[in-house]
Amino acid sequence: QVRLVESGGGLVQPGGSLTLSCAAKGRIERINSMGWYRLTQENKRDPVAVQRGPAVTEYADAAKGRFTIDLDDHADTLYLHMNNLKPEDTGAYYCNADLRVWEEEEVRRNVLWGQGTQVTVSL
Repeated sequence: QVRLVESGGGLVQPGGSLTLSCAAKGRIERINSMGWYRLTQENKRDPVAVQRGPAVTEYADAAKGRFTIDLDDHADTLYLHMNNLKPEDTGAYYCNADLRVWEEEEVRRNVLWGQGTQVTVSL
């Protein structure tokens, strides 16, 4: 059974840094894409930074220049390095993964969400 394990959230002062990590656990044949999303007040999950394949990375406008996404293919782990954090970055962050996984003797697509991790930027 494949699952995502997130860590790294917490409380940080404005201007500080945090790194979120998301590890995909299980029999993974390939990562199609992985990304970090933040829950909005409308209860939607807006993309913050998404890695689509080995060379395509997308950032939300608010994340550009401050956040960096890093996918470790060998460890099946995605990192989000967040610098110069602002109070408006506060929220619940969720990892999403679009994977090809081994299920019994077949490879199947599996799209997963992590359990979420809270980031609070405040004095």
